[in-house]
Amino acid sequence: MHTLAFITSPEGFILLGFSNRPKLEQILFMFVLIFYLVTLVGNAVIILVSRLDPSLHTPMYFFLTNLSFLDLCFTTSSIPQLLFNLGSPDKTVSYVGCALQLFMFLGLGGTECVLLAVMAYDRFTAVCKPLHYSVLMHPQLCWKLVSVAWGVGLLNSLVMSPVTMKLPRCGRCRVKHFLCEMPALIKIACVDTVAVESTVFILSVIIVLVPLSLILISYSYIALAVLRMKSAAGRRKAFNTCGSHLTVVSLFYGNIIYMYMQPGNNSSQDQGKFLTLFYNLVTPMLNPVIYTLRNKDVKGALRRLVSRK
Repeated sequence: MHTLAFITSPEGFILLGFSNRPKLEQILFMFVLIFYLVTLVGNAVIILVSRLDPSLHTPMYFFLTNLSFLDLCFTTSSIPQLLFNLGSPDKTVSYVGCALQLFMFLGLGGTECVLLAVMAYDRFTAVCKPLHYSVLMHPQLCWKLVSVAWGVGLLNSLVMSPVTMKLPRCGRCRVKHFLCEMPALIKIACVDTVAVESTVFILSVIIVLVPLSLILISYSYIALAVLRMKSAAGRRKAFNTCGSHLTVVSLFYGNIIYMYMQPGNNSSQDQGKFLTLFYNLVTPMLNPVIYTLRNKDVKGALRRLVSRK
């Protein structure tokens, strides 16, 4: 019998994760560690470049800096715990630790949903109203939009974290996941969870689908504006800046919708774990790569900073 079968704590939870596949755990540890380090370095570079190069002191890079900071927090809220569990037979996490992880995960995930919509509005203004861009996207508005994004994420956490953590579990503490994620915690409840699942679904519609709808509307107008452009250089520039954001949106929202917009019992547990790992680690790692490779401004700023040193 696996050793973790004897690790029980009435005060905490056992994160089973990938413990049924010990060989996979060893491989995952190396991959997760490398991806996490790349994520930290990549997003830190984006933040530093955006702040140190005066040519990048624009609304677009202000929002990108916030996205990179958000991704750093998002991965750090769960990946160190995952690395500890993958490298150790002890899979336990305290009740407080689990609650904190859930709170951060819900808050940061909700913030990113809204922030991506804010970034789409910024691109809409830049492409569709270029002459009024500097007037419309003034610093005060940028700060207000970012504050709204963080506020929505905080509200999401304040509502859903207590509801999830207070569910009676009748001694059940084995979470079939590598982190304290809401669907996995709801599954081990020993009461009818229809009301909670309905609340989750409604909040998911508000926090996930409303920003996504705004993003799609923004890009519909952007597509029409790009088609009307007579300059090939203008079309190429619009495609490059908007293409990076669209790629990030597709990666993030695709996984979130699959995880949260369907009944919890319908998804495969292993599939759910790998999808969570993807949007919690791979997507934040890819964001700096996507924005750097497709963006001449960022590459130019990096070259200037390196040449200075």
